[in-house]
Amino acid sequence: MVSSSHEALHRIFQQEPGLFSRVARNLGVAFPPPVSTSELSTDLTEIQPLWRRVDTLLRMDTEDGSFVLAVESQSRPSADKPASWAYYLSHVYAKYGVPPVLLVVCPDRKTAAWAGRQFEIGPRQWPSLTLRPLVLGPDDVPVIDSPDEAARDIPLTILSAALHRSEPAADAILNALAKALKGLSADDESSAGTFIELMEQGLGTTRAAELWRHLMAVDLSFFQSQTAQQLRAEGEAKALLLLLGHRGVEVGEGDRERIVGCGDPEVLDEWFKRALTAGSMAEVFAPAGESGLAD
Repeated sequence: MVSSSHEALHRIFQQEPGLFSRVARNLGVAFPPPVSTSELSTDLTEIQPLWRRVDTLLRMDTEDGSFVLAVESQSRPSADKPASWAYYLSHVYAKYGVPPVLLVVCPDRKTAAWAGRQFEIGPRQWPSLTLRPLVLGPDDVPVIDSPDEAARDIPLTILSAALHRSEPAADAILNALAKALKGLSADDESSAGTFIELMEQGLGTTRAAELWRHLMAVDLSFFQSQTAQQLRAEGEAKALLLLLGHRGVEVGEGDRERIVGCGDPEVLDEWFKRALTAGSMAEVFAPAGESGLAD
């Protein structure tokens, strides 16, 4: 089963594709920042019944040309992975005709050292393929413990905390990140919610995750309460529509828009209770005391 911390180490590049060119400099490789990006399907399965899926796949268009970035989160050495990675790169190159690049993100030094090797595929007399991943480990991403520095690059700070999550420096990074997020404007609420979620995922079950939850409860109550309410409302709207469909109640387009557009969980909860017995949307939306529900 894929862990949430595994997901965060590659999803941060979906959220901020330009992060790749910034961290690549730490690896001694210069990639120009993208002028545009597009997320590609991560399902690389062909006709054969063999399931293959890369973690994140992005097409990066730059002023110097295009390439496809495959990002893999790797938490431990695995003898099977080099063959899978070689397949990913070959398949992507054949499918899109664009040079592929493999970035492997590892949360510990042992795995990073293993993934940073050259993997030769073929007989020892003449290996036909040589796999050379770019590898990001704890030693390749700096400790960002200054709130000002964290505010300048929040995605990089999240990656820094995720890769140093088991080290003493994690506390300082998380405190800096919390202050940086607190400085975001109300217009950035959606981004803040995504960053908060990614950071919590990236910390896994470490002690640092407990500190992060405490920081969010104390320092970011506005963002957290607003985001939590929004997510709850979205979930209740979906549940209400499913219930109405299951009961055969006709839902017009205007009714659907009213439900989806309602951001008040308490109102949605009331509508859900009425929908358990209502025969029409008029009964669901009836003012209090006029729903026709039995007392």
